[in-house]
Amino acid sequence: MYTDTRHNGAPRAGRTGRVKATIVDIRYRMRDVLRALDRNEEVTILYHGKVKGVIRPAAREGTLRVEDHPFFGMCQDGPPVEEVIDGLRGVRRHDV
Repeated sequence: MYTDTRHNGAPRAGRTGRVKATIVDIRYRMRDVLRALDRNEEVTILYHGKVKGVIRPAAREGTLRVEDHPFFGMCQDGPPVEEVIDGLRGVRRHDV
């Protein structure tokens, strides 16, 4: 398995990086293929030196911070959480 780069080791302009892998690489070095996909690189599959296909990384959704979630801070004006939980549990918490 090898990376398709220019002679100085930098990826070609306009690409995030491209890795070429043979069928044997797919079989025995799948971990490296998955790591290349994690690095947002395309993996070109070769069979007898000819391109058979390309595996592209899945589009990633942006991660959402907890503070940006619509549920965060929903009960700011209500009673404290501890009081709500005590009300829900009622006398059951003393049974244990």
